[in-house]
Amino acid sequence: MTMYGPVVIILAAGKSERFYASGAEHHKLDAELCGRRVLDRTLESVQQSALPWYLVQPEAAASGMGDSIRRGVLATRQAQGWLILPADLPLIETKTLIQIAKALRDDAVIVPRYRMKNGHPVAFGKHYLPHLTALSGETGGRGVVKQAQQSGRVVNIDVDDIGIVLDIDTLADLQTATDECLRREGRKDRDAVIKADGT
Repeated sequence: MTMYGPVVIILAAGKSERFYASGAEHHKLDAELCGRRVLDRTLESVQQSALPWYLVQPEAAASGMGDSIRRGVLATRQAQGWLILPADLPLIETKTLIQIAKALRDDAVIVPRYRMKNGHPVAFGKHYLPHLTALSGETGGRGVVKQAQQSGRVVNIDVDDIGIVLDIDTLADLQTATDECLRREGRKDRDAVIKADGT
């Protein structure tokens, strides 16, 4: 299989333990956000980017963040790079994914920031294939990013998208995301009225 350009690896294999611990009765990716599942919103943003993507789902054997990243990268090893996107970021904007993908180079790591706060997806050029496929257990890609920083290969990109930092770990997070979702939908409604009126 030949792939051109980077692939979005969507990490959806987590156990949602913090979400349950906060009082939830179902997995966070199945939680409703403005009338739709959290996972469905994340998938829609990725699909609208027209970037290739791969969904890492739960498997019988217990796995952590490192295992999920490794599985996704191994399944798309012919890609030119990878945008590692946790599935619990339902408000990430399509334009942000495209911006990060366009900025990615073979030997670079891209870390997006919103108001000086690091977010996701973190993107890795194809140079990092052996590093990502060596991950295991709960250890995610932070060590790889740290190594890249030491060699001056990390590029920070400031984006106007709060969705890169609005991950859903608790019921309180879900409420914060719901507030932002409603704000966005209200803005879209106002824009539509303005467009129709021409004012």
